[in-house]
This record gives sequence, C-alpha cells and structure tokens, in this order.
Amino acid sequence: MKKKEKILQIGLISFGLILILATYFLYPNIKEKQIAENTIKSEIQKDEINEDKKNLFQNVEYRGYYDLDKPFIIKSEEAHIKEENSDLVYMNYMTVTLYLDDGRVITITSDEGKYNKRTYDCFFKNNVKATDSEVLIQAENLDLIASSETASAYQDVYLKTNSGSMWADKVDYNFKTNYYKISMLNDEKIKIKLIN
Repeated sequence: MKKKEKILQIGLISFGLILILATYFLYPNIKEKQIAENTIKSEIQKDEINEDKKNLFQNVEYRGYYDLDKPFIIKSEEAHIKEENSDLVYMNYMTVTLYLDDGRVITITSDEGKYNKRTYDCFFKNNVKATDSEVLIQAENLDLIASSETASAYQDVYLKTNSGSMWADKVDYNFKTNYYKISMLNDEKIKIKLIN
C-alpha cells in the first residue's frame, strides 16, 4: 500500500507543478497573444470606420434625365461610397421622384437603397413604398432599372389601386402601360378576383 501512496503523491505533486508552471508561464503568453490579436482587430475596425467616414455624405441629392427627356431626383439623408465600386452609392432613407410624360409623378421611398451613378439603376430595400397617387405599392424590395420601364417589387408586396387591393410575392409594374404582372416566387398558381 505504501508504494501506491507514493505513486499517488508523486502524481499529485507533478500535477501541482504543471498547474503552477501553466499559471505563471503558459497562461500569460496565451493572454498576451489574445490582447495582441484584439488590438490588431480593433485597429482594422477603426481603419474601416475611418474609411467609411471619408466617403460619408449627408443630405445627398442627384438630379438627372432618363430617356433623355424625363427628369428624376434622388435624395438621401445619408449616403456613402465604397472604394471598390465608386459607381454605387449606398443610401439611407432614400427617396426617388420620377416625372413621366403623361404628367404623373412617381415617388419611391425606402429605409435603405443603392443607386448606380453610371446606369441610373436604383435598388430599394426595407419598408419600400411607391406611389403615383392612384397606385400604391408597398414591399420589402423594389428594383428600378433605368433601361426598363418596369419596376419589380418583391417580398411581401401589397398593391392598392382604385379598383381594389391584393398581396403577392412579386409585382412587375409597367409605368407606360399601367399594367401589372403578378406572380408568386414558388411558381404556385394564384387566383385573382377583380371587382369593378
């Protein structure tokens, strides 16, 4: 029994020495490395924040013409441009106003959005609302491609006209013809009842 006790005591003393060595030599090195890594990460984040602040603008407004003769205005409370793609302007609280040939004025608002300065394309996101005083479209997303006369609203789309209202996954609205293409994203058949 004495031999077993000695082995147990030697084992406990060895374990205690390992804990002491780990506490005073190994743990401080690990903690030092973690502090160095956190410092590097925070410096990188500060650089990214400073880079964003360089390209941050308040109360932005763009004016122009699409199709050579139709004016538009794009406004944003706050916008920034990323260096990797300077054509895209990322906007918060974005408002676009389009003036059509038939006298209608279309206003589109959203909490977030992107505007391509080169192509004039606009991409709206979160709490999107589009109206021309006769038609109201609310959705989570809306894509307005300048080369197309159609706006595509998708994700939880609510469409309200003088004739009635409806919910859909996606609505393509043609500004010129005033026609809608209504679809479900999962290719389900949909039933629509029009009431005049």
